[in-house]
Order: sequence, then structure tokens, then C-alpha cells
Amino acid sequence: MTALIRPRTIAVIGASPNRQTLGNVALDNLAAYKFAGKVIPVHAEAAEIAGLAVVASIEALPDDVDVTLASVPAASVADVIRRLDRRGVRTAIINTAGFSAAQEAELRSVVASSRLLMHGPNCMGLINLSDATPIYTGGITSRLRAGPVALIAQSGSAAISVINSSTAGFSKVVTIGSEFQVTGADYLRWFATDDATTVIGMVLESIPDPDRFADAVDRVHAAGKSMVVLKVGRSVTGARATLAHTGALIRNDDAFAGFVARYGIPVVHDYEELIATLEAFAVSRKRPTQGRVALMGISGGETALACDICDEIGLPLAAFSEATAGTLRTVLPGVPGENPLDVGASVGRQAGAVMTGMTTIMEAEEVGIGVVLQDMQASLPASSHRNYAVHLGTVAELGRKVAKPVIVISPTPEIMSERLLSHLADTDVPPLRGLRPGLAAVRNMLDWAARTPDPRRLGDRKPTLERLALRQEAAGIRGPLPSGLIGRLLASYGIPTVKSATARSAMEALALAGRVGYPMVVKVVSADVPHRSDIGAVQLGIRDEPGLRAALALIERNVREKAPAATIDGYEMQEELIDCVQAMVGYQAAPPYGALTIVGTGGVLVELEADKALSLCPVTPTEAGAMLGTTRLGKVLGGYRNLIPRTDTAPLAALVSNLSALAADFADLVPECDLNPVLIRKGAGEVRVVDALFVASGGQ
Repeated sequence: MTALIRPRTIAVIGASPNRQTLGNVALDNLAAYKFAGKVIPVHAEAAEIAGLAVVASIEALPDDVDVTLASVPAASVADVIRRLDRRGVRTAIINTAGFSAAQEAELRSVVASSRLLMHGPNCMGLINLSDATPIYTGGITSRLRAGPVALIAQSGSAAISVINSSTAGFSKVVTIGSEFQVTGADYLRWFATDDATTVIGMVLESIPDPDRFADAVDRVHAAGKSMVVLKVGRSVTGARATLAHTGALIRNDDAFAGFVARYGIPVVHDYEELIATLEAFAVSRKRPTQGRVALMGISGGETALACDICDEIGLPLAAFSEATAGTLRTVLPGVPGENPLDVGASVGRQAGAVMTGMTTIMEAEEVGIGVVLQDMQASLPASSHRNYAVHLGTVAELGRKVAKPVIVISPTPEIMSERLLSHLADTDVPPLRGLRPGLAAVRNMLDWAARTPDPRRLGDRKPTLERLALRQEAAGIRGPLPSGLIGRLLASYGIPTVKSATARSAMEALALAGRVGYPMVVKVVSADVPHRSDIGAVQLGIRDEPGLRAALALIERNVREKAPAATIDGYEMQEELIDCVQAMVGYQAAPPYGALTIVGTGGVLVELEADKALSLCPVTPTEAGAMLGTTRLGKVLGGYRNLIPRTDTAPLAALVSNLSALAADFADLVPECDLNPVLIRKGAGEVRVVDALFVASGGQ
């Protein structure tokens, strides 16, 4: 990676002696930045390109080439990599796009067996500003300046948008493209040790190896650096059809959301939020304490709007203590002493009172970070410039005085006044543009400061011999798993089920009824009927043998009428539990992140109710309990309005945790699962699975 990012000798394949190609753009960039190392164009016929001596072939390259930038047709890339590898070149950047499926497969195969490290393809390369090394095939804006921010973007256009809009300085700008080998996680790990980088921004379309990415995030955090991610493609449609209700309740971006939540990764939703967060991290050398946000401004309307946005994005506002509030009321007559502080509401205050009040807030234990709302638009009239300059001088003094970060937000995204910005120069008070982007940046600062590394990784799970045998059995099945295998799976993970018996015929069902006892529920057993209640293949409240005979006959008639192609494999009889609450628990495979577990209100209206909480698998019982607390089901079990007795949720949380462990071990083979309903006995909280659907992929 160091040879790739900090090369001493660079070869360029694809430059021309008589026309402007991408290779020529790269040579121009290296010349413009006065790259201190050696640059060697490769061309079969030319003796010189851009004033540089040319070598005729890859085989003629010297021994010390660190990186080769190759801009060649897609059909030639695999051969170029083979030849570079044989020559002993350490790394290559491939910006070629437009591979056919066969060409892509060949290139991936060549790279996998090569000693050479390949960056790309389908990228613009990288710009190392710290070492004046632009290995880059696009024009570079004059706005770009050196600083502490490293940007990793899969899209070249994303990188262009950010560097053309940000006021932050950059150490490195990397466009990673299709990530055939080198990934964003590899760069993240490298930047964790880069002295020139303190902040890392990422614009990603995918995370191919979540475990490696989580490890890299931990390295960045341990190094005392900051990071933020913008994930694009969250609204992708066309997900595969699912048999389980769980699949219908999970959105495309739920797995990514679960991943960043588990591993404490700050995220943003657009370029404006990304830029604001990078600028906040880059300028502020202070980190928030465990307190919450204090809002301060000179306009009640602006602070009120900021409060609304804080509520929408989950940014917690501090509740001032009585001591803090009392001091504010004393030094700033007329203010209520609450958060937010509207300085403009104070009348008759003494000189220096605003500084005293703001210092009081920033030194309060309940406050972890301060936000000052201040219009700073370049279009402000001269009178506003004069008035606001005084206030910004106070803010600058506050920023120098207090130990906690102070952030200034100009409420609109308009370009800010250089004259007003000058008052914050030589401070670590970041001036941010736009209320929502600025407050999102503040939230990310708080979240990163409070981050605790999570050691869980997908690759760490080691199934027992019993579960390996169950995996082998499930691997040969495509479609719903048979009830016998489901029973063994649930038992292996300690998931309780209702007392049941399965009969191959109606006559056998009558003979086995005594094992279950009345009252009971009867269901058809058929791989062709995944949702049995939909066609009347589930009958409840059977209290005696005549009722059982009638139920069996009705189930058979309903199946014949409503699913005539279905094969009836038998009948399942289950004890019927009464006076219970119905829950739904399930999981859905979510590669590459593993699986998502879900819990919520159960029953036949599960999709309509859509009462759910989601988390990456596995979850602990404590985490499962927290999930329950966010659902209507959890509130009902908690005794909401005395609808039912207050019910112990620990057994249900344990079931959710156990199923999530099953999902972590089996989701690659059995990607869908519904346990619905799961019956919860009111008060005691005992749980029993009534109906379980597991759908296997056939090993695909």
C-alpha cells in the first residue's frame, strides 16, 4: 500500500506522443505538482513523451518501479497485469472500464494469483497532496489544497464534487472504482497510520468485506482519528422475491444501517452533510464530552428551527441544570434559562454578559458540545457585517477559552463572508454551512466521541459438530425445510416450541392425538403451502375427537380447492395455548453483512401491522430486549394502559438472541425464517413457537 500511495518511481502505460489521452493527463498532473520521483512512460514506438524518456515495453522497465498507471483497452488489462507481475512491478492502478463478463472473470483470476497489488479498475486514480504525487487521470481543481482530510470514494465524480465544494484541506484523495482487489478498507487501515491524515471521509457503494472494514474502523478510532461514511445506492430496487414475511418487512438499506450502528460508524445522507462533517472534524481539535448539545443564537426563529431538526435527526439537546439556568437568568435578564439560549431575548444586559452566559453553558456538566447559530452569508449588508463581527469575536474568544468544542453554523448553504470568517481564523471553531448539514456534523462528532468498539465478527463463529451436521443436511434442500429438520434446528439453539405431533394421514392423526391433548391446533404439512393460514389449512380450537375429524376433513378440502397442485404430506397437531400475546420473530440473509434478525407483533396481519425492530445477527439478550423496547409489542408487554398484565420480556429476548445465533450460522444456506406466531403467556412471559418457516437456498 505504501508503494501504491507514496511511490518513488511511476510508470505510465497509455500516454501518447501525439494526442491527449488519460495517460497524458496523468503525466501533466505529475509535472504540475513537480513530483520528485522518476516518471517513465511506456510506448512501443515513441522515444519521448511530454519531455520524458520512454521505454519500449513493460519488460524493459527498470527494477525499481513502485506503481504503474495503465490506461489500456479492457481486452488488454489481464495481459498487462500478467506482464507487470512477471517484471516484478509491485502495484498497478487500472482506470479502464467497460469489461465484458469474460474479461472481468479473467482479470479477477489473474489478480488473485498475482504478487502484484491492483487498484481499480474503473477509477481515476489517486492524488497524494502530502507528497505532491497525483497519479490521477482527471483535471485537478485549483481549489484543492493540502490539509488533514483523506477522501476515499468509489466514484470519481463523487470525489470531484466533494473536493470542489469543501473548504477543508486534503492529505489524499483516492478513487477506488470497482475494488477488484484493493478496497476502501485497505485504504482506511493505511490512513490510520498516516501522519498527514487526521480525518477520513468515504463515499461508498458497497462494503465487500464487513469484518475487514470493521477492523479498519477500530484502527482509525484507536489512532485518535475521525471518520465518516456516505453510502450511496440505499434505494436500489429489484430485490429477490421472498417466501417469508420477514423479507417483506426488510428494506434494502437495513443491513447497512445495522452494520454502521453496531460498529459505531458515523454516516451522512448527502454531500452537504459529508462536507460539513469533514470540516467539523478537520478544524476542531477538541472532542465532545459525554454531555449533550447546547444551542445558542441571536434569533429565536433560527434556534426553534434548529430544535426541530435536532429532534428529526436524533441529536440530543442538554437540559440545563438549575444552577446553569439560574446563572443565565442573572447575567442575561429576560431569558428563561433554558436550552436553546436566544441571546437576542435578553434586554438590559451588562457588557460582557453574553460571554459570561455562553461560558456558563459550555462549562456545565450536562453540555458536551456547543452550537452557535449565526448568519454569515457573503451577501449580508454592511450593517449586518458590522453587528455580526462583534458577536463572532465573542464566539472566537469562547472557543479559545473552553475545553469543549464550539461549532458555528450559518443556517443556509450560501457561500460565507470572508470578512466574517476571518474572526474565526486561528481558532478551532469550525464554521459550517446549512442548518441540517451542520447539525448532522455535530451528531457525528458526538457519536464518534462516544463510540465503543464491538469485537463481533462474522468470521469468528465456529459451529459445533452437531450444527455442522445440520448444515450438511440443510445444504441439499431448496425451498421450505421439512418439519423434522426444523425441530432439530430449533432444539439445537434452545428455542422452545409447543407440544406437537406429526401424522402422515388423517387416520394416524387420530391415533396420535393423545400425545398432544386437547385443545389443539391442526395444520397441513406440505412443502407447497408455506403460509397455511392463507388457504384455511390451519384449524384452531379443536376440543375433542369429533372436532379433530371435522378439522382434518376441512383442511383437506381447502387445500384441494385453493392449492390443487399441492401435495399433502401429513398433518401437524399442536397444543393450543390460550390467553397469550402473539409475536413474530425471524431473520433474513443480508450479504455481505450476514443476516438481520427481526421481532415485532405477530399473527396473520404481520405485514400490515409492520411493527418491527431490526438488528444485525447475532444479538445478545440485552440487545434483543432493547429491540423489543422500540416496538408496539414491547410496549404492550410492558403493561401499556393495562391492556394486559405487565409481562416479563426476558424469555422472548432470549428467544430472539438464540434465533439470531442460528441465523449467523445458517443464513448462507437457509436465508429466510419466520417464527410466527410465537406465543407469549401474559404475565409470566413464557414463550412457545407455534409455526416455523425456514426457506433453504439449495446451497446457492
